[in-house]
Amino acid sequence: MPLTTESAAMLAKGTLMEVDYAGTDRFELARAMRGGSAPPIPFENPPRTEDILIPGPYRPIPARVYTPDLPGPLPVAVSFHGGGWVIGSIAMDDYRCQNLANDAGCVVVSIDYCLAPEHPFPAPVEECYAATAWVADHAAELGADAARIAVTGNSAGGNLAAAVALMARDRSGPAIGFQLLNYPVTDHDLDRPSYRENGVGYGLTTDAMRWFIEQYLPNPADRGDPYALPMQARDLTGLPPALVISCEYDVLRDEGEAYGEALRAAGNAVTIDRYAGVPHGFLSMMPLCPESGRAMKQGAAAMRAALG
Repeated sequence: MPLTTESAAMLAKGTLMEVDYAGTDRFELARAMRGGSAPPIPFENPPRTEDILIPGPYRPIPARVYTPDLPGPLPVAVSFHGGGWVIGSIAMDDYRCQNLANDAGCVVVSIDYCLAPEHPFPAPVEECYAATAWVADHAAELGADAARIAVTGNSAGGNLAAAVALMARDRSGPAIGFQLLNYPVTDHDLDRPSYRENGVGYGLTTDAMRWFIEQYLPNPADRGDPYALPMQARDLTGLPPALVISCEYDVLRDEGEAYGEALRAAGNAVTIDRYAGVPHGFLSMMPLCPESGRAMKQGAAAMRAALG
């Protein structure tokens, strides 16, 4: 179907701006974008928030904890923001995390992992795994249940969530009960049909994805590592149930769906849902875009069903 009216309007206004990352000083860009935040949108009953530091393999890891006003212990979701592993912050993911905490009835711990190019693979994913393990070990302190843990993220954050699920399986814990992967990066094949169809004009471009991959994975050998790009995994058995959300006008559409199909073929419980008429990053269009609200509700409902 054509772009939704809301999506077309936001693209026309530059709200989902295409940026020539390769033509910009990458360090200055990363720091400028990292300092941004999503516009504040009031909630009737916002979850309680607290900023904490989690011990990490390289440094204390900043994180933000969202706790809804519900009796505990609650399920807990460890969340990773998007931004191509180079830009973004917990502030930019604040609205989604508030929604998830309220709608899923869970504690959300949003991780401000280190960013490339200063910290390329494997540093970001190792921080995400360490933070997830810490949440499991300290769940009671967070009002959460260590037996009911999910991982989630958008785009590069979805990549990190999928990788953490793989690492948790391979490293014998923590036990992950669900993965919510919103238009995740899973591969480095820039010749899929979704790249050819949507590579220019829909916010995230093919050139931008190429640049992001070069920053996160400057060593080409790392592009075969499943913890960097989960489609490279030879064994996808024994992984948590997953909901994979993709969007029609997104270069990442096909690889996200392919990863969902590969998970399913390996015997895992997987739902794959493509949202028609919307571009990459459409969850950030909430509350202006009805599809954004529907996708957030779907993700929260799937998480509740999986974690109880």
